[in-house]
Amino acid sequence: MSDTGGGHRASANALRDAFDVLYPGKIQCDIVDIYTEYGPFWPFNDYVALYKIMAEYPFLWDWFYHFGATPFGLWLNEIMLETFCFAPFKECINRPSGDTNARADMVVSVHPLCQDIPLKILAYLDSNGKTTNPLQARTTPFATVVTDLGGAHPTWFNMAVDKCFVPSDELYQLALARDLRPEQIIQHGLPIRKGFWGMNDDIASAFSLSTSSGVKEATNMVSEDFFGDLVRTVTRGGNKKRSKSYTQDKASSEKSTFRKKLGLNCDSPAVLVVGGGDGMGGIVETASCLGKKLSSDAQSTNNQFQMVVVCGNNQDAKTRLEETIWPEGVNVKINGFVNNMDEWMRACDAIVTKAGPGTIAEASICGLPCMLSSYLPGQEEGNIPFVENAGFGTYSGDPLEISETVSSWLREEEKLKSMRNAALNAARPFATLCIAQDLAKMLFATKQTKNSAIK
Repeated sequence: MSDTGGGHRASANALRDAFDVLYPGKIQCDIVDIYTEYGPFWPFNDYVALYKIMAEYPFLWDWFYHFGATPFGLWLNEIMLETFCFAPFKECINRPSGDTNARADMVVSVHPLCQDIPLKILAYLDSNGKTTNPLQARTTPFATVVTDLGGAHPTWFNMAVDKCFVPSDELYQLALARDLRPEQIIQHGLPIRKGFWGMNDDIASAFSLSTSSGVKEATNMVSEDFFGDLVRTVTRGGNKKRSKSYTQDKASSEKSTFRKKLGLNCDSPAVLVVGGGDGMGGIVETASCLGKKLSSDAQSTNNQFQMVVVCGNNQDAKTRLEETIWPEGVNVKINGFVNNMDEWMRACDAIVTKAGPGTIAEASICGLPCMLSSYLPGQEEGNIPFVENAGFGTYSGDPLEISETVSSWLREEEKLKSMRNAALNAARPFATLCIAQDLAKMLFATKQTKNSAIK
């Protein structure tokens, strides 16, 4: 993976955490930013800084994204990586994994630029240097877990992978268009942070069985008894029934609990404004306009409102908002980077956020209507119709329009209730666990084959 945005590492960490829950002590994970750690020279070893620059100037991102999606752009990227990055990336993939003396038994990509060259390297290693064609010689399992939602760059999809995990119907179709076969594509949802998995007591009990009764028994119990009934099966043609563990009644109960814990008023409407882990998305102007609007609403309705702002790593935005003198009628809490976003989401009634796929997926699990305030051209652009078509949000880049829209939601309980239900209907709370289970099956099957060959 590469740390170009916080979502890729967050997805990798989520899968690692899922392995630890499902198969404690059985799977070791090495999470590597292969470009930063093994890139031979600029620009390959400086992708993170370049990403931040382009994210600040969307026209740059737009140009590079769409140029890279052209046939010439895809060919150029392939040639550049194979010419300059093959040897250093081979060193990474061939290094001892975990506490073993051998390279990894399986490779999983959670980044669009980590398909083509790793697959060629695995073919080279598996064939003892005879070929780099992954369709001919690769034996090490390779899976892609796509971390975009409503749209994705073509580099995500490589027909040589064993499995490609996609989160939505839109990306399923994109994978088919890139010549992946239906049996290669698995649709569960996005891998998300552990706090959003939504495990109820029954599922937690089944998972805990793995520590006392062995991996095989626990895996069978989770798969056959619980995932078949409670997990939202989102493979094509699967059961669309919503999990009983995430009803609106439970969401309401959780909201009161987390508001008390976080120091929020249990009765006043609350909106969460976030700028992502990198703090991008015009958060200062948006929060300022929304605070003024909510204050005006408070005076006209004789009610109180609450606004929570999470600035991520944007210290300048945090300082400016902390220095703001907020008008009466709205209680404002300003945070920097937080590790309990699941609690803040479950405590609020709506969210204002950039159209990042992870935040949208997490918000849907919490039943949060989404006011999308910005997006990166290309992959995030498709997240807007994903939210709008599902009925739990809309988009505007105008802070005044954002304020008016959120204000109307908070003042219309029936509208808010309808959007909450739509968000919960779109939620995939068990996606991370399902993906981890499928990956583990691939891994265990490979290990069993290797052990049989040795015997």
